[in-house]
This record gives sequence, structure tokens and C-alpha cells, in this order.
Amino acid sequence: MMGTDTDFKYILQDAGQIYLGARFSYEELLAEEMAPFKLKAVVSQYILKEVDACATLESHFYHMAGDSFAFQTYRELKVKVKVSVPERKKSLTGKERFVYKDRVYPLKEFADLNLAKKKQTGLIIREISISKLGLMTFTV
Repeated sequence: MMGTDTDFKYILQDAGQIYLGARFSYEELLAEEMAPFKLKAVVSQYILKEVDACATLESHFYHMAGDSFAFQTYRELKVKVKVSVPERKKSLTGKERFVYKDRVYPLKEFADLNLAKKKQTGLIIREISISKLGLMTFTV
């Protein structure tokens, strides 16, 4: 299955972070062998108590309330949300076009954006990054 959806379903890691493509559903994430076991445990024991397994990370984070249990859980994991925001750019000839600029929000800052503001700016969630230290110190 090729296409744009699979471009945003990936798991990458570096020394300090785990990067998850935002188009994963929780069900797909739990089935993914590249996902760390402890992350799967956190998702199945805490996150799936309040969200359906068919939900994508993208839709869940887009609508996540700052007072939800999932928000508190992800805050403990020191999550950051990478988004793309369309911006108008003028060329030298004066033509306008849209280009996407990437921005990384700490979870609290992202959750504080209200839904209308997210829709108005047209932001698209691309990636969720989880701190390995946050995951390591999280008690399951």
C-alpha cells in the first residue's frame, strides 16, 4: 500500500526520542513490531481507556483536551507534537502561493490551542515525539 497515508506511518528513534508518524491508528501502533514494548503497555493500559483503538494519533492529538487522562499520560512522557502550517509566500513576481512550515509544540502548548484556531490555521499533525527518558521513568 503506497501513498500519502503510509508516508506518515513510521517509527524512528534516536538517542533521546521516539518519533511516531501521526497517521498510525492505536491498533496499528500496538501491532507494529518496531514499537517499544513499554510504549505499547502505556497505550493499552492508559490511553485506550479513553479513546477507541481505531483512532489515529493525528485525530486524537488534534482533539485532545488539556484536562484529559490521556493528556496527563502523554505529558508524563514529555511528548512534543510536530505540525505543518500553511503560510502565504510571495514570489519575486508578486504571485502568492502556500508553503508548509514545520513547527514543534510541547504538548501543553499544543493542547492550549483551541480547536477553532487549529482549524483556522489549517495545521496538520505530522509526528508525535516521545522522550525516551520520560518513557523509561514512567511506571506501568
